[in-house]
Amino acid sequence: MFIKQLYTNCLAEAAYYIESDGECAIIDPLRDVDQYIQLAESRNAKIKYVFETHFHADFVSGHLDLKHKTGANIVYGPSAEAVFDFIKAVDNQCFKLGHINIKLVHTPGHTLESSCFVVITEEGDKHAVFTGDTLLIGDVGRPDLAVSSDCTKEDLAGMLYNSLYNKLLLLPEEVMVYPGHGAGSQCGKNMGPERVSTIGEQKRKNYALQFDNPKDFIQSVLEGIAIPPQYFPKNAMINKRGYKEFDVIISKAMCPLNLEAFIQKSQQALILDTRAPEIFMEGNIPGAINVSLKGSFAVWVGTLIQELNTPILLVSEKGTEKEAVTRLARVGYENVLGYLEGGFDYWLQSGKPIEITAGMCPGKFKIHSAALQVLDIRSLSEYEQGSLEGAIHLPLPQLESNITKLNPEKPYHILCKTGYRAVIAASILKKHGFEHIAVLKKGYEGIKNKSKNCACTTNATST
Repeated sequence: MFIKQLYTNCLAEAAYYIESDGECAIIDPLRDVDQYIQLAESRNAKIKYVFETHFHADFVSGHLDLKHKTGANIVYGPSAEAVFDFIKAVDNQCFKLGHINIKLVHTPGHTLESSCFVVITEEGDKHAVFTGDTLLIGDVGRPDLAVSSDCTKEDLAGMLYNSLYNKLLLLPEEVMVYPGHGAGSQCGKNMGPERVSTIGEQKRKNYALQFDNPKDFIQSVLEGIAIPPQYFPKNAMINKRGYKEFDVIISKAMCPLNLEAFIQKSQQALILDTRAPEIFMEGNIPGAINVSLKGSFAVWVGTLIQELNTPILLVSEKGTEKEAVTRLARVGYENVLGYLEGGFDYWLQSGKPIEITAGMCPGKFKIHSAALQVLDIRSLSEYEQGSLEGAIHLPLPQLESNITKLNPEKPYHILCKTGYRAVIAASILKKHGFEHIAVLKKGYEGIKNKSKNCACTTNATST
């Protein structure tokens, strides 16, 4: 038996490859499925099943492309409904994979169809459980994403309690736990940095597994859950209804555009600049929004760009265009019209207008802080843990919808934790006509630590 975790940092998502005697299964695959096919081919194995723990909300799964390319059967748990062909398994149904069995255990709570998959060895021992978003390392899946008119988040939390305490925790303590997400995912609220654990370790350390009754459990897991990104329900619906083949999306989007074509298309499209924040600050195309690939790119695109079908033009570092298209498609953004051939350097050499974003280092902020208007775009939980006196608090996900609360004639110094989100916010504000914008470099952490190890610039936006 061979098990491999394939972890994607941008989404804090874990897919899995399981193999026995030349047959393999993929659990919770991402949309770009060639990585799984190539792994199977390198090991002379055939993909027999695609096991889905639930209809994912935070990414578009690769289940349909894997079925199309390999003929593998898609398996979901009880109560799953979709427009494509799949095996709707019953609770405790076993699937033969080489010399081992994979048993589906229905564990509703995160969603109604949520299921876990238990690996049973040739000798009949329970070896591992793939828990999806039901049981995470140090946490459990949020029970507020599948709410409906006849099923409240309290109902789902009660189901989750039963799934955990009366099913998963009955497994032997040595059983390996392979979760669907790690720290940074918005499918939970308290995940630890580890990516693998055991049932016994989670019994001892997971806060959600320490309760004697469902009432206290429900209250605890529902407390402090952040509002989910707006793209979550849209991705869940895509996973149920189906989607375009990934190869078709890549083929259409990988279209280099000369300056004239890029400018023409930009009249009806969003310019998305994926370069590093510090490079974007040195110069960008007017009106471009910066969401850097050097961070949680897909999550922030999905949080901020409201319509999945938004026409997008890319400005990227050379050689990263396909990565940007791939990461956009993973969260359902398929309408990429192409990318500026030669990137921002091509625009700069043409003599076209540019914008520059001012920055202020922590040391300089310490000197001038009394005279500055700070816009803090961190989350509420971050803000409550420590903030600057007099700062305006407006979390980044709500910035654009509340932009009329800010005065475009006033100067704002934008603050996040380390600087990544502040540059996103600055680009949004500048797109809406705010000219007097500066980013507080190194963010709240830099100010708190009174760091002076960064270059300062005092230039305002220019063209």
